[in-house]
Order: sequence, then C-alpha cells, then structure tokens
Amino acid sequence: MSLDAGGHLTHGHPLTISGKWFQPHCYGVDKDTSLINYDEVEAMAVTHKPKLIIAGGSAYSQVIDFKRFREIADKVGALLMVDMAHYAGLIAAGAYPSPVPYADVCTSTTHKTLRGPRGGIILSNSSEIAKKINSAVFPGAQGGPLMHVIAAKAVAFGEALRPEFKRYAQQIIKNMNAMCQALTERGFDLVSGGSVCHLVLVDLRSKKISGADAELTLDKAGITCNKNSIPYDPAPPRVGSGIRLGTAAVTTRGFLEEDCAQLGHLIADTLEGFVKSEGNNEEIESKTRTVVERLCEKHPIY
Repeated sequence: MSLDAGGHLTHGHPLTISGKWFQPHCYGVDKDTSLINYDEVEAMAVTHKPKLIIAGGSAYSQVIDFKRFREIADKVGALLMVDMAHYAGLIAAGAYPSPVPYADVCTSTTHKTLRGPRGGIILSNSSEIAKKINSAVFPGAQGGPLMHVIAAKAVAFGEALRPEFKRYAQQIIKNMNAMCQALTERGFDLVSGGSVCHLVLVDLRSKKISGADAELTLDKAGITCNKNSIPYDPAPPRVGSGIRLGTAAVTTRGFLEEDCAQLGHLIADTLEGFVKSEGNNEEIESKTRTVVERLCEKHPIY
C-alpha cells in the first residue's frame, strides 16, 4: 500500500532498505471512499506478477480483507505477507480480523496495540518458510538475543491471553468511536468516514491547517500525535494534510468514552484556536494543557 494511502514507510519506499533492495509496485485506495480497491490490486498483480504481495499499513482505519488478498496472491503465484503491527493486539483479542489463516508470513511489532516491549515477531504456517526466516535472523542478521526483551514479550503474550485484554481491546474501539463522534460534531473530516479500530486519520484541509502545524500546536497543548499524509494528499509528506490519532495508549491509561470525547473536543479547540489566532495559539494551548493535566491526574499511569 502506498504511503499516502495509509501504507507503511518500510514497505518499499525508496528511502528505505526494502525500496532499495526490491522493485515495489504500490496500490492505493479509492478516491471517493479512501478504501482499498481490491479489483485494482488484482489488476496490478496480474500485470506485474510479483513474488510477494504485502497487506497491512500504518494508517488504514478500516477492515482489511485478508481472504481477498490471499485469492489475489494465489491467482498470480505470489506469497502473501501481512504486516499486522498496528492491529496485533486487536487481532489477539478477536476485535479485528486475523490474517493468520491466509498469510504465508505475518510480521508484527510487540508494542503498539499488543502493548508489550519494543520488539517484533514473525509468524508463519509453513515450516519451510520458518526455517528460512530462522536462518536469516540468526546467523544472517542478529547476534546474541536480548533475553530481557524475550521475557517481556512472554509477559505481553501472557497478558493477551487474559479476559481483561479482550475488554481492553473492546474499550480501545469504544474510545475511538467516542473521539471520532466528537471530531465529527466539530466539523472535522475523517478519512474513510471514521474508524473500526484503534486509529483514525483526520483530513485537515477544510480547517485550513496543515498536519505539521497541527502536530506542533497539539504537542504544546500536551496532546501527542503525528502529522500524516492523507490519500491523494496535495501537500508533501514533511507537511501533510492530516494527523493520525490513536486510542490504544490512553485506553491502557484508563480513559473511557467520556474522556475520549472530551479529548476530541480539546483537539478541536486547539486546532481551531490555531487557525483563529493565525498561529499565536499560546492562550488556547495553555487552557488545553491544564485540562489534559487534569485528565492525566484522573488516570495516573501507576
């Protein structure tokens, strides 16, 4: 998936190793719906005959049809790899469709929604592929293992097996729905109409503020997010016309729907204040930061 459509920087972008070692062909999303056009993916696969098809992304807020990707891969004799890093915790909890029955290889980080340590995992249903991956990891790319990270992964996997982890994943989605509703009420445009998972892209063009400026003013207000390209973005990636918001971290902290609705309104207040003040937004940033601090005191980390 192309970067501006919600794909991941590491999936063939020319600035990354994968883009230097391999010849990527990127698919996008429909201009009207911002959803993956599977017929277009199939047509591209038939034309280019890839050895590997990659599904998954870092800023796609709707369900990915992994079964359809499997059918496309089989049609052209390609392997299917799914990068499920952003959805892994939701998948483990049964709150988002699993690619494991369909993919030859699944890759994931162990942080993000899985909320474990900084690290990664590679899964495969094929013993032949697994053997090649193991050899590529060691001795191909890795020296001694980090035993403390392995232990932390084990703790995270253990937590993911518990009933309360399912409640956590369900709450992530409830919180995202509450935030999306608040932003929609304030007139913000959400890419693809909203979200069914833990993240959403906000298209800021109608609000006359860039992603870069939005990221900066929200950071000063105590709200961390990142600027992000949106589908068919007229702005360069370093500026972006959108921001990406997520509810996984605040849900872990204990935020509920009313907190995330309030957070949505605080985001709207801050961004609208930036535009109204023509960038001199210190007063609104300070007010927002005070409320954010109260929310954090209400839901302490420990």
